[in-house]
This record gives sequence, C-alpha cells and structure tokens, in this order.
Amino acid sequence: MLRPCTFGLEEEYLLVDLATGKVPTLPASSLARHCREVLGPYFAQEMFRCQIEVASPVFVNLYQAREFFVHARQRLTDVLAAQGMGLYGAASHPNAPWLRHKPAASAHYRQLFDDYRHVARRSLLNGLHVHVGVPADCDRMQLINRLVPWLPLLLVLSTSSPLWLGQATGYMSYRRVICGEWPHMGLPEPLADWPAYERYRALLQRTGSLAEKGDFWWAIRPSQRFPTVELRICDGCPCLEDALSIAGVFRHLVEHSLQPRHERSPFNRELRWVAQENYWRAMRYGRHGQFIGADAQQPVTAQGWLGQLQGQFPVDTVDAERAFLHAHGILREGTSADRQLHCLERAQADGQSAAHALQAVVEQVVTQGHAGLPTAGVAITQG
Repeated sequence: MLRPCTFGLEEEYLLVDLATGKVPTLPASSLARHCREVLGPYFAQEMFRCQIEVASPVFVNLYQAREFFVHARQRLTDVLAAQGMGLYGAASHPNAPWLRHKPAASAHYRQLFDDYRHVARRSLLNGLHVHVGVPADCDRMQLINRLVPWLPLLLVLSTSSPLWLGQATGYMSYRRVICGEWPHMGLPEPLADWPAYERYRALLQRTGSLAEKGDFWWAIRPSQRFPTVELRICDGCPCLEDALSIAGVFRHLVEHSLQPRHERSPFNRELRWVAQENYWRAMRYGRHGQFIGADAQQPVTAQGWLGQLQGQFPVDTVDAERAFLHAHGILREGTSADRQLHCLERAQADGQSAAHALQAVVEQVVTQGHAGLPTAGVAITQG
C-alpha cells in the first residue's frame, strides 16, 4: 500500500475589468487590499500590480483542495465584482499590452525587472504550481529525473495560452515559449543526484550567476522553502477541475516514483532528449500532437500517452481514479486553449470586430473560472 503524499497548489490570476475585458495597467491599490482581506495568509501579490496569487494550505486529498479553491475563488469573485473587476485565470490574456504594465512594488520584483528587462516585462502570464511533499531522506534530484519524461503530458493537460497581442500564436502554450527566454526556466538540468545539484548550485553562486538565496525556475524543481518537489510547467487553468485533475495525476506519479523499485533507477540521458522533444510538441500542438511514447520507439497520441502512464503507474486510489478520468476528458473534449481558439473563430464567423472577438474570449475564460462555484459570476459586458 502506497503512503499518500501531502500536496498544495498555487494559482495565479490577472485582474480584468468586467466592462471591457482589459487588464488595468494601474489597478486601484484597494483591489489587492480587499483580496488580502478575504484570503488572509493564502493571498500573495504576484510580479505585476494587476496580478495576484492564491497559495493553498497543505492538503491530504482532492476533496480538501476543491473545497478550499471553490471558496477562495468565490470570495475573490465577490469582492472584485463589487468594484467591477474579475479574475482571469488562463495563462495569457489575448491582447493585454505588456509594455504598459508595471511591476509589483516589492523590492524582489523590482530587482527582477531591473535584471531581466523586457524578458520580465513580457511575462504577463499565469501559471499553476503543484507542490507534493516527499520523505526527508528522498534524493529529490533522482526523483525529478524520473518525473521529467512525463512533464510535457502535464503541460498538454493545462494548455491555456494560444493568444498573444491579439493574434493566434500557433502555439497552445505560448506562455512556455516566453518562459524559455528566462535562464533556468526550462526542463531541469540533467543532474544525476542531490550532490550534483549542490555542486551545480554552488558553481553558479560562486561565479555570480545565482544569488546566495536565489532559486531555479525549472519546469519542476526541489523547493527551497518546503520538503517538496514543485511542478511549475503548467499553464494556469481557468477551470478548477482541470487544475485539480493535474494535481491528482502529478501526486499519483510522485507517489509511485518514490517506490523502492525506482530508488536506483539509472540516470538516462536518452529519456531527457525525448522529454525535450515532447516538451516542444506539447507547447506547439497541445493535445493534437503526436508524441514519443514511453518506450521511446513509437509515436503516440496524448490519449495514448496518458494510457501508458496509467499502465506504468496503475491507479490505486479514489483521488487518482477521479484525476485520470477527468484528464482523459480534457484530452477528449479540449483544453482551455482549444476553447479560446474556438470562441475566437466563432466570434469572427459571426462578423464581430477583432476587438469584440477578443473580448468574447476574455468573457469565456472568466466565465469558465466561475464553473462549479456556489453562485454565478458576473459576465463581461461588451461595449
């Protein structure tokens, strides 16, 4: 019987004007104050003044996670709607003018913007992060090496950033394309174990490439603050059930990868090459792509790849069963990226102007974020 791992989620959101669908460049300071009041210690200001984060407590099952985020989203929706604002949870906004947006006031974010300039300013993006707790004696780099081959599949499930500056980018996760402009934000370095990780970290610090308390932003990383591995590859998920499904699949993958049969699994560079190729295909094509399967021999669909994951790590809990069931539904019916593109095409086919078509996408994303909440959200009013 597997020992269940605890876990937590972090969701990022942009604030949008419900009357226009636009992201305010200088939102009223009262907005963040009201959000902090309703969320307490689970609220965080993100990189931009128009961006916030909800960082959850520690959960032991998906029921707890659902209850927390249903109430958190509802409280934020209510307090923001009173001021004509809403939550935008997709990874990219379809037409926000990134050059006009300002960093948050903290010294940390101001330093990021000073160090990385336009790369930081272009990162008006929302991600979903999932922490899974691991035993104290776990070599987290060896564990991460076993998880890396499956990361692109988790990105596929979350894709929600097909639009940028009013255009369809041709990518289902344009957020991850922009992430590639940052140092230390792609797949983790191929470090064989924890001592190798510490040597690499020390090298970067010794040469001025990483601050003493600096951190990597890899697609998956060992957290510096918590005894967890942190999944960072995923786009933000407007639909809460999508986020919970990804968290459940990732937790299941970690739990099985901690088992004794994996403890001395060899470091495999070929699997790293395959993961890099699948990563690009996931960004570009999402669920419509053909991927290199778990045997590194034959191409598979995203559905087939998810089936291979279940074959290697059999579903053995109610949480995992529900998470995989929903994940198959995502791959069958479409991700947020698919819904956004379909909404845009439908609005254009109806003869709407470019501005109104993009506004329809924003409304669709905001409305999706209300799904499953106790009361209906406030719709964007097209001008």
